[in-house]
Order: sequence, then C-alpha cells, then structure tokens
Amino acid sequence: MENMLFFYCRVMNKAPSKSEIDIYVINKVRELRVSAGISQAELALALDLSVGFIGHIESSKYRAKYNISHLNQLAKILKCSFSDFFPEAPL
Repeated sequence: MENMLFFYCRVMNKAPSKSEIDIYVINKVRELRVSAGISQAELALALDLSVGFIGHIESSKYRAKYNISHLNQLAKILKCSFSDFFPEAPL
C-alpha cells in the first residue's frame, strides 16, 4: 500500500509529506547543528552520508528523514541527549 501511495504522489508531481513529528525532529536537529556551528557538509561527513541527503532531509520538498541510528549518531556528534530531538509531549 505504501508503494502505491508513493507512486501516486510521484505521478502527481508531489513528494509524500513528512509527518508532524518528522518535521519537529528535523527542525530540532537543524537548530542544534546550526548552534554548534556545524555545516550540512560537516554533518554529512560525520554521519557518512552525502551532503545532498542532508539537504533533502532539511527540505520540505523531499521525503528523506533521519532514522533511529542517525539520531543516535547525531546525539554523539552534537553532544546532546537522544531525547533532546523530541518534544516534551506527544504532538
């Protein structure tokens, strides 16, 4: 079913949207990254990902997002708690 939704969205020239929690986490990572003075390129290198992938994550035009493993690595890189990426209450 998910593949059909993805296909439909691509045919309609729309990328599948990110969920509210996805957007929250992505924005929090960006906020912490910028506060630490880390560029997208530096973060990509530290995560062993492409710079383009980080750009896609931070863009609303693409469905790319961080997974649990990425968030664990990000907590180490940004010297914060894993829980710092999440809201205090469910969205």
